[in-house]
Amino acid sequence: MKKFLIPPCIIILIAIALFLTARTLFPIKHLDIIQVHAGEMEVPFILAVIMAESGFDSQAQSHAGAQGLMQLMPSTAADMAARMGKTDFRPEQVWEPEINIALGTFYLNWLNSRYEGNLDLVLAAYNAGLGRVDTWLADPNLSNDGETLDTIPFPETYNYLSRIRQFQRVYRVLLRLP
Repeated sequence: MKKFLIPPCIIILIAIALFLTARTLFPIKHLDIIQVHAGEMEVPFILAVIMAESGFDSQAQSHAGAQGLMQLMPSTAADMAARMGKTDFRPEQVWEPEINIALGTFYLNWLNSRYEGNLDLVLAAYNAGLGRVDTWLADPNLSNDGETLDTIPFPETYNYLSRIRQFQRVYRVLLRLP
Protein backbone atom coordinates (compact mmCIF):
# COMPACT_ATOMS: atom_id res chain seq x y z
CA MET A 1 0.00 0.00 0.00
CA LYS A 2 1.37 3.37 -1.00
CA LYS A 3 1.41 6.10 1.66
CA PHE A 4 0.29 9.57 0.73
CA LEU A 5 2.53 12.24 2.24
CA ILE A 6 1.57 15.86 2.33
CA PRO A 7 4.50 18.11 1.52
CA PRO A 8 5.60 20.33 4.46
CA CYS A 9 4.96 23.51 2.46
CA ILE A 10 1.28 22.50 2.04
CA ILE A 11 0.96 21.82 5.77
CA ILE A 12 2.45 25.24 6.52
CA LEU A 13 0.05 26.92 4.07
CA ILE A 14 -2.93 25.14 5.66
CA ALA A 15 -1.77 26.19 9.13
CA ILE A 16 -1.39 29.81 8.04
CA ALA A 17 -4.85 29.78 6.42
CA LEU A 18 -6.42 28.35 9.59
CA PHE A 19 -4.64 30.93 11.74
CA LEU A 20 -5.76 33.83 9.52
CA THR A 21 -9.32 32.49 9.45
CA ALA A 22 -9.40 32.19 13.25
CA ARG A 23 -8.04 35.73 13.64
CA THR A 24 -10.71 37.01 11.25
CA LEU A 25 -13.57 35.16 12.94
CA PHE A 26 -12.28 35.92 16.45
CA PRO A 27 -10.81 39.43 16.45
CA ILE A 28 -8.63 40.63 19.28
CA LYS A 29 -9.34 44.31 19.76
CA HIS A 30 -8.88 46.67 22.71
CA LEU A 31 -6.51 44.18 24.34
CA ASP A 32 -4.58 46.91 26.15
CA ILE A 33 -7.79 48.29 27.68
CA ILE A 34 -9.00 44.81 28.65
CA GLN A 35 -5.68 43.97 30.32
CA VAL A 36 -5.82 47.18 32.38
CA HIS A 37 -9.37 46.54 33.59
CA ALA A 38 -9.52 42.71 33.76
CA GLY A 39 -9.14 42.50 37.53
CA GLU A 40 -9.77 38.89 38.59
CA MET A 41 -11.23 37.98 35.20
CA GLU A 42 -9.16 36.09 32.66
CA VAL A 43 -8.49 38.13 29.49
CA PRO A 44 -9.76 35.36 27.14
CA PHE A 45 -12.98 35.30 29.19
CA ILE A 46 -13.52 39.03 28.67
CA LEU A 47 -12.70 38.77 24.96
CA ALA A 48 -15.26 35.94 24.72
CA VAL A 49 -17.93 38.05 26.43
CA ILE A 50 -17.30 40.98 24.09
CA MET A 51 -17.33 38.68 21.06
CA ALA A 52 -20.63 37.12 22.12
CA GLU A 53 -22.23 40.39 23.16
CA SER A 54 -21.31 42.72 20.30
CA GLY A 55 -18.84 41.06 17.95
CA PHE A 56 -16.54 43.98 18.90
CA ASP A 57 -18.96 46.57 17.51
CA SER A 58 -18.68 49.54 19.89
CA GLN A 59 -21.93 50.97 18.51
CA ALA A 60 -23.97 47.79 19.01
CA GLN A 61 -27.38 48.18 20.62
CA SER A 62 -29.70 45.30 21.48
CA HIS A 63 -33.47 45.29 21.09
CA ALA A 64 -33.63 45.39 24.91
CA GLY A 65 -31.49 48.56 25.03
CA ALA A 66 -28.09 47.14 25.99
CA GLN A 67 -25.29 49.28 24.58
CA GLY A 68 -21.71 49.15 23.39
CA LEU A 69 -19.02 46.50 23.28
CA MET A 70 -20.09 44.71 26.45
CA GLN A 71 -23.81 45.39 25.91
CA LEU A 72 -24.54 47.18 29.17
CA MET A 73 -28.02 48.28 30.07
CA PRO A 74 -28.01 52.02 30.88
CA SER A 75 -29.06 51.37 34.49
CA THR A 76 -26.29 48.79 34.95
CA ALA A 77 -23.70 51.15 33.45
CA ALA A 78 -24.79 53.95 35.80
CA ASP A 79 -24.81 51.61 38.81
CA MET A 80 -21.31 50.29 38.03
CA ALA A 81 -20.00 53.81 37.43
CA ALA A 82 -21.32 54.84 40.85
CA ARG A 83 -19.79 51.75 42.49
CA MET A 84 -16.48 52.65 40.83
CA GLY A 85 -16.72 56.19 42.23
CA LYS A 86 -17.08 57.81 38.80
CA THR A 87 -19.02 60.92 39.77
CA ASP A 88 -18.65 62.45 36.30
CA PHE A 89 -20.13 59.50 34.36
CA ARG A 90 -22.49 60.47 31.54
CA PRO A 91 -24.74 57.85 29.85
CA GLU A 92 -23.37 58.57 26.37
CA GLN A 93 -19.90 57.49 27.54
CA VAL A 94 -21.06 53.87 27.33
CA TRP A 95 -20.28 54.04 23.60
CA GLU A 96 -16.60 54.74 24.28
CA PRO A 97 -14.65 51.44 24.26
CA GLU A 98 -12.48 52.29 27.28
CA ILE A 99 -15.45 53.34 29.43
CA ASN A 100 -17.63 50.43 28.28
CA ILE A 101 -14.88 47.89 28.95
CA ALA A 102 -14.06 49.47 32.32
CA LEU A 103 -17.71 49.29 33.39
CA GLY A 104 -18.33 45.84 31.91
CA THR A 105 -15.25 44.25 33.45
CA PHE A 106 -16.02 45.92 36.77
CA TYR A 107 -19.50 44.39 36.58
CA LEU A 108 -18.08 40.93 35.76
CA ASN A 109 -15.68 41.21 38.69
CA TRP A 110 -18.49 42.40 40.97
CA LEU A 111 -20.64 39.44 39.92
CA ASN A 112 -17.66 37.12 40.35
CA SER A 113 -17.23 38.33 43.92
CA ARG A 114 -20.96 38.05 44.59
CA TYR A 115 -21.15 34.50 43.26
CA GLU A 116 -17.84 33.44 44.84
CA GLY A 117 -16.05 32.66 41.59
CA ASN A 118 -18.81 30.57 40.00
CA LEU A 119 -18.43 31.75 36.40
CA ASP A 120 -21.60 29.98 35.27
CA LEU A 121 -23.58 32.15 37.70
CA VAL A 122 -21.60 35.22 36.66
CA LEU A 123 -22.46 34.63 33.00
CA ALA A 124 -26.07 33.74 33.73
CA ALA A 125 -26.49 36.98 35.73
CA TYR A 126 -24.71 39.01 33.05
CA ASN A 127 -27.07 37.61 30.41
CA ALA A 128 -30.39 37.11 32.18
CA GLY A 129 -30.06 39.51 35.08
CA LEU A 130 -29.02 39.28 38.69
CA GLY A 131 -32.58 39.07 40.00
CA ARG A 132 -33.43 36.13 37.78
CA VAL A 133 -30.35 34.18 38.81
CA ASP A 134 -31.08 34.79 42.50
CA THR A 135 -34.66 33.60 41.92
CA TRP A 136 -33.39 30.49 40.11
CA LEU A 137 -30.98 29.72 42.96
CA ALA A 138 -33.86 29.91 45.45
CA ASP A 139 -35.94 27.44 43.39
CA PRO A 140 -35.28 23.83 44.49
CA ASN A 141 -36.37 22.64 41.04
CA LEU A 142 -33.45 24.56 39.51
CA SER A 143 -30.86 24.44 42.30
CA ASN A 144 -30.40 21.63 44.83
CA ASP A 145 -28.07 23.61 47.05
CA GLY A 146 -29.00 27.26 46.46
CA GLU A 147 -25.42 27.93 45.32
CA THR A 148 -25.24 26.35 41.88
CA LEU A 149 -27.73 25.96 39.06
CA ASP A 150 -28.65 22.41 38.09
CA THR A 151 -30.88 23.74 35.32
CA ILE A 152 -30.96 27.05 33.50
CA PRO A 153 -34.58 27.63 32.50
CA PHE A 154 -33.83 30.10 29.68
CA PRO A 155 -32.48 28.36 26.56
CA GLU A 156 -30.92 31.68 25.46
CA THR A 157 -28.95 31.90 28.71
CA TYR A 158 -27.92 28.25 28.58
CA ASN A 159 -26.68 28.71 25.00
CA TYR A 160 -24.96 31.96 25.98
CA LEU A 161 -22.90 30.17 28.65
CA SER A 162 -21.94 27.47 26.17
CA ARG A 163 -20.97 30.00 23.50
CA ILE A 164 -18.83 32.03 25.93
CA ARG A 165 -16.98 28.90 27.07
CA GLN A 166 -16.27 27.93 23.44
CA PHE A 167 -15.10 31.42 22.56
CA GLN A 168 -12.93 31.51 25.69
CA ARG A 169 -11.13 28.33 24.58
CA VAL A 170 -10.48 29.86 21.15
CA TYR A 171 -9.15 33.09 22.66
CA ARG A 172 -6.85 31.16 25.01
CA VAL A 173 -5.24 29.56 21.97
CA LEU A 174 -5.13 32.75 19.89
CA LEU A 175 -3.47 34.74 22.66
CA ARG A 176 -0.69 32.16 22.89
CA LEU A 177 0.09 32.38 19.17
CA PRO A 178 2.56 34.94 17.83
